[in-house]
Amino acid sequence: MTERGAPSLIDVAREAGVSTATAGRALGGYGKVSQRSRDRVADAAARLGYRTNGLARSMITGSTQTLGVLVSDVSNPFFATALRGITDVTQPAGFEVLLSNTGGDVEAERRAMAVMSEKRVDGVIVAPALPSEGAHLARAIDVGVPVVLLDRLASGVPNADSVTIDNEHAVAEAVGHLVELGHRRIGVITEAGGDLAHLRKGNRKRGLLPSAVRLRGYFSALADAGITADETLVGAARYDRESAYDATTGLLDLAEPPTALLCTDNVLASGAYRAAQDRGLRMPRELSLIGFDDEPWTTLVRPGLTVVEQPTYDLGVRAGKQLLDRIDGGPGRARHAQLQAKLVARDSTASPR
Repeated sequence: MTERGAPSLIDVAREAGVSTATAGRALGGYGKVSQRSRDRVADAAARLGYRTNGLARSMITGSTQTLGVLVSDVSNPFFATALRGITDVTQPAGFEVLLSNTGGDVEAERRAMAVMSEKRVDGVIVAPALPSEGAHLARAIDVGVPVVLLDRLASGVPNADSVTIDNEHAVAEAVGHLVELGHRRIGVITEAGGDLAHLRKGNRKRGLLPSAVRLRGYFSALADAGITADETLVGAARYDRESAYDATTGLLDLAEPPTALLCTDNVLASGAYRAAQDRGLRMPRELSLIGFDDEPWTTLVRPGLTVVEQPTYDLGVRAGKQLLDRIDGGPGRARHAQLQAKLVARDSTASPR
């Protein structure tokens, strides 16, 4: 035993009746060791309560069996569900996850990436805080750390794999549903109001947040339906319920208010729903409302909220699988997976009065 009482590799080797080198190979999972010796070493380690030195093992095998996951808001059910999908795939493969909450701050994301590199993680899954800033992610790939982009792409990272949602198609389905019901004045509550001019022109640049892609899809869907977009129907909000509440109230105060509203995020949808209730509007007779993400609250309220349901768990599963494949297969051409969302129609949408 060592001076602190913790069993050492030498203790395990002595207990198992093998050399220290053989015990190291057996416990580290590398090199040639007979099954009989491997079993004896495992039994000896269990009897002594020996725990392997992860750092030492990583120096030998080149793997720490850890993965980094960087997201902007761990309290958001979207990321919590995606994380569950990631761990359900990676933990059975022998990997543990180191989680970092960046708060949507690109500087915090850079620091987190630096820490992940220092910890020698085998790969990273990241939802970029600012998709227009990807140089730090590209540098990680250049030094051999596999990176998978989750939920959004990033500019300047051509070699990163990605798993995203087809947001434009999802919004087109939602707007199409409202158009089929007879709505023409369709408003939107969005975080991307500051990009209005560019997105209305169909800006196709890579570094856009999902909210911006959805707003672009909103304008495109209106054009496809032959409806001229009215910028007064775009309610710009921050990423919080109170801001969405205020933005919704502003649209409802218009001389010609919208007959339907689309919210580009679940947080914004909850603020818009409460604003409509506080105004005393009868949904869907006086206002139809569609949200993003099928969160539990959307089925508990009355009327139940029509939503764009994202395959969030599957998004995490796919990202986890892509990262494991990249770790096993090494560098190569980037792979991009785009999953489809679906509209779940409930009682908050109907033909306008």
